[in-house]
This record gives sequence, C-alpha cells and structure tokens, in this order.
Amino acid sequence: MGDPTPTLIRLSPTTQALLAGGLAGTAVDLSLFPLDTLKTRLQSSGGFFKNGGWSGVYKGIGSVIAGSAPGAALFFVTYESAKSYLGQNGHGASPAVQHMLAASMGEIAACAVRVPTEVVKQRAQASQFDSSWQALRHIFVANRGALKVWRELYRGWGVTVMREIPFTVIQFPLWEAMKTWRAGQKGRKANVAESAVFGSASGAVAAAATTPLDVLKTRMMLAEKRQSAASILRNIVAEEGSSALFKGIGPRVIWISVGGAIFLGAWDFAKSTLESLG
Repeated sequence: MGDPTPTLIRLSPTTQALLAGGLAGTAVDLSLFPLDTLKTRLQSSGGFFKNGGWSGVYKGIGSVIAGSAPGAALFFVTYESAKSYLGQNGHGASPAVQHMLAASMGEIAACAVRVPTEVVKQRAQASQFDSSWQALRHIFVANRGALKVWRELYRGWGVTVMREIPFTVIQFPLWEAMKTWRAGQKGRKANVAESAVFGSASGAVAAAATTPLDVLKTRMMLAEKRQSAASILRNIVAEEGSSALFKGIGPRVIWISVGGAIFLGAWDFAKSTLESLG
C-alpha cells in the first residue's frame, strides 16, 4: 500500500492576508530599524546628538518585535477585505479610488496597534529611556488610572492617522497602477522583483510628501507634556523655521523606499506562496 497523498492546508483569504502581512511587516521593521532610529533622532527637538547620535541605534526594537506583525497583519486583512468588497460593491468607482479607500481603512485599523508601538519605540530611540520595556513601564507608573494610561499610549493617534492616510493614498494606488501597467506590457502578473521595485518607487514618493506630518507626529509623541498638533506646529515654525518640518527626510525616504521594496515584495511573495497552498 503506497503512502497516502499529503493533504494541503486550505487557507482562507483572510488567513492568507494575516500571515503574509505579518511576515512582510516584520521583515521591514527589523531589517531597517537603525535607519528609523536615525530619522527619529533627527526629527526630535534638541537635535540629533542630544537624542543619542550614532550610538544605540537598536534602542526600542523590543516594541517593534511585539507590534510589527500584528499591525501589518491588521492592515492587510482590512485592506484585502475592503478591496474585495469595493470591487464587488464599488458602484462604478475606479480601481484607483477603491485602492485608496481600502488602504485608508487598513491604515486606520492598523493604528490601533501602530500608535502604542510608536510611542514606546520612539521614546527609547530618542534616548529618553534605555529600552522599550522602561518606556512602557514609565507610562504605567506615571499615569494613574486606565484612562490616563490609554491616553498616553495613544498620544498622537490623530496626527498618525493624518500621516498614514495620505501616505497610503499615494503609495498603494501608485503601486497597484505600476503592477497593472507591467501586467499589460508583459501579459502576466508582475513578479516579486517587479513588485518590490514598484513598492520602492511608490514608497519614496509617499515618504517625501508626508515628512512634515511625520515630524509633527514625532514631536507630539516625545513631548514631555501633551500638546495639540496646532501648538506644536506653531512652535516648530516659529522657533526653527518651516524647513524643520522636513528634518529626517533623507533617512525617511531611504528607509521607506527600501522598506517598500521589502514590504510589498515580501507581501506579494508570501501571498502567492500561501495561495498556492490553497
């Protein structure tokens, strides 16, 4: 009697998105973490060297290890579900509009995990604390009551959403359009390498355009006391000039350009692999 034929595990589209998104997000955040740290220190008030300079570029990586996969998975589950729904019930909306709406919904969902992760991570990166654990512990010790802890963990949530939605409205439709253009040229789906190149290009454009919002988010999360986005924006312009809103644009564009290649390339690779399993 021969060996039984192995049964492939059938994965639902939601599970595929969950696993592929988690893999893609973790791959990017861990591989490019030092660049993210340099960007945070450049954007912080006080300047690059006051906030740690070139040393300890892996400070805060613990929060990324904990939050990267859930945040990315939550984004892609929402993005793929919304894209599928809008494709069937889009009432004539163009694919670009559908991708913008789906990506925006994905970013709002992902911010439930991303914002607390960013608050803890950036306070360690800016050398306010020696580790993610110390930054997180301080939030619980210094803020009595669940509501105050929650407010501190989600400090900057509004401006983070304000940054992520325009970012993704630029990046994802551009990425999808490039893949569609390539498919029309070659008569086949864009391969992983092509998807990675398109992800890099679309990420670079989106990163540069949204740098001022990223600076504003960083300042809000690192401020000693809670301040409104408008107040922080006025202070930056008055004390440092409008050019300060583009601090860290170099590392940010490089980080997201390379990250876009890894993130969207890994996403397409993981998704294709999981689809082949059923």
